[in-house]
Amino acid sequence: MTVAKGPQVFPRTEYLRRLAAVKAEMVKRGIETLVVTFDRSINYLTGYTARSAYVPQALVVSVQEEEPSLNLRLMDVPAGIHLTFLERNKIIGYPESLVGNPEKDGYDAVIDFLQEANLTNRGVGLEMGQLPARAAENFKKRLPAARFVDCTHVVTWIRVIKSDLEIALMKEAAAIADAGMLRAAEVIRPGVHEADAVAEILSTLARGANGKHGTGIANIFMCSSPRTGTSHIIWSDDIFRQGSQINLELGGVRHTYTAAVMRTFSIGRPSDRLRRIHDAEVEGLEAALEKVRPGATCSDVAEAFNRTIGKFGFQKESRCGYGIGIDWNEAVTSLKEGDMTVLKPNMTFHLMLGNWIDEDFGYVLSETFRVTESGADVLTRVPRQIFEI
Repeated sequence: MTVAKGPQVFPRTEYLRRLAAVKAEMVKRGIETLVVTFDRSINYLTGYTARSAYVPQALVVSVQEEEPSLNLRLMDVPAGIHLTFLERNKIIGYPESLVGNPEKDGYDAVIDFLQEANLTNRGVGLEMGQLPARAAENFKKRLPAARFVDCTHVVTWIRVIKSDLEIALMKEAAAIADAGMLRAAEVIRPGVHEADAVAEILSTLARGANGKHGTGIANIFMCSSPRTGTSHIIWSDDIFRQGSQINLELGGVRHTYTAAVMRTFSIGRPSDRLRRIHDAEVEGLEAALEKVRPGATCSDVAEAFNRTIGKFGFQKESRCGYGIGIDWNEAVTSLKEGDMTVLKPNMTFHLMLGNWIDEDFGYVLSETFRVTESGADVLTRVPRQIFEI
């Protein structure tokens, strides 16, 4: 028996639309072949979501072929058949002998494929940012006649503007994120272990919202007293105590599309310091969202936030956010002063206003929004308050 083709998240026409955009960019850069190695880009172009990127894998896009070829470890080929829109003959497995081999690896199989398919004559694009240095050198060594072009962010820039089908998944993910945050407000209590609270939150993120299950678990960061000056740490062995502050960041996931949200909790009356920064950041958030419109820049949004909280005597050294979509961070846009990326409809961002002021004090607030023709559509809808327990 053979593995069945699974339900597709998007129709074939959606994947072909994305590939057409990539091929148009390839033509502009004078390349015939693009080797995509970033797992999120492979996901975007094929629907492949298996967690197999710990070994070499690559999607080979040719301007001459309608469908790309997905090169995987042999044991992952059935997942490729099941998950992607690709025909079976476009999913190619390399042997187990290339795994854990100090002399050759799966990228050698990709190079063999390029040679056998005669795909190196008119320029080859490589996603250099995700390709190990040794592998990049191997491509150049084994294909000395090829003209290589660094195409690290080609697919990512195309991903930045979402289709309406993608926006629908982002909205579903946002509803799941909201449900997770509201569940946190129910389970964070004095004497409760952080791990027990997180177990309830994660359960909600998996069960989903509005009849749509969570299809993955994104990072969850829980920084509680005395660790509120930290940022990217997870829950601890500790318990919540009276007087504790908890900074929580989580995301909802629908078929890898992620929406994130951050809120601050206080067990007992919030301190005056916490209330002051909360009031400033809420006003700053609203000012930032007011600046969102097609034609504005990422810098415009950040400047509005920074200027507003400055009136309250606060400043934020880190950026105000970044593009979000497949997985958490799209990595090519930042809501920070000086980023002149122009906002366009159906771009999506995490307006991330975490502010780590001292080693022992910080505060978090965020929303996921999309750019529309008329402004910002805020996808996450948890009340903008300090959740007082």
